[in-house]
Amino acid sequence: MQRVVERILNLLAFLLTVGRPVTAEEIRNTVNGYDQPSDEAFRRTFERDKDLLRRLGVPLHLEHTDAWEVEQGYVVSPDQYALPDPGLTDEERTALWLATRMVRLGGQAPGPGAIFKLGGAPIAAAGDPLTADLGAEAETLAEVFRAVTDRRTLQFEYHDEPRTMRPWGLVHRMGHWYVVGEAAKDKRTFRVDRMSAITVGTKAGAFERPKGFRASEGFPDAPWEAGEADVEVTVRFDAEVAWWARRQLSNAAHVVDAGAGAIDATFPVASPDAFIGWMIGFEDSAEILAPDDLRRRFVEHVGAPG
Repeated sequence: MQRVVERILNLLAFLLTVGRPVTAEEIRNTVNGYDQPSDEAFRRTFERDKDLLRRLGVPLHLEHTDAWEVEQGYVVSPDQYALPDPGLTDEERTALWLATRMVRLGGQAPGPGAIFKLGGAPIAAAGDPLTADLGAEAETLAEVFRAVTDRRTLQFEYHDEPRTMRPWGLVHRMGHWYVVGEAAKDKRTFRVDRMSAITVGTKAGAFERPKGFRASEGFPDAPWEAGEADVEVTVRFDAEVAWWARRQLSNAAHVVDAGAGAIDATFPVASPDAFIGWMIGFEDSAEILAPDDLRRRFVEHVGAPG
């Protein structure tokens, strides 16, 4: 499929830029992707590509290549192919540019090309997106969103285990989407991009959300509190980072003075991976005191070759 798309784009770019009618034979010898071994194979491929371009609304037609009208070639008129100027004001173009910079989908921000085609971008149109990365799982997110808005049940696999959930809301945190709701008769939070084999229930209005529910309140205070594990850890933070650790620890942490400005913090961890990622930022100014298996896992992680 990728080769087909590349060949179609190559053909369209050639027809838009050549500025004159071109024969099928010239296309075969010039455009990348038409190196078929036989005349019949080229003809079939070219006919399919022409039909596809026309179905996509590209005004591809034949014109004579010279004044004697002996030979015909293919033409795509840039004037017929181009979109009409929508006549946007500076304020409208600025609003569109701002909208494109507000989100990323699949880790990528929209390129500036579309805005330039609509009449140009504002002077400040540069830099990284201003806010949320919507993540790569656009289709999964759409299914979960439908379940939330229609109040349909969700069935899915999470860490290779089947789950059934009443989804109450969606929340975006730290570059990921999370769905909050009731599962196994308890309030649970799941990361959307880790869900698979999603099935949305057929019945709309299958449940009621709790009165006064806010999705943001269903998300843990710290990233390592969102997960399936149930581990209590104790970490010693040296004096130079103790103040920073205090600011990031949630209310679930129990903190005691360890002397010389250092602190020992004991708190629950539901996502060991998120916890290890957080600990790496403290370098050698923090030490996992317990449990031993998580301490070993951390040491193996930081000691592994990059």
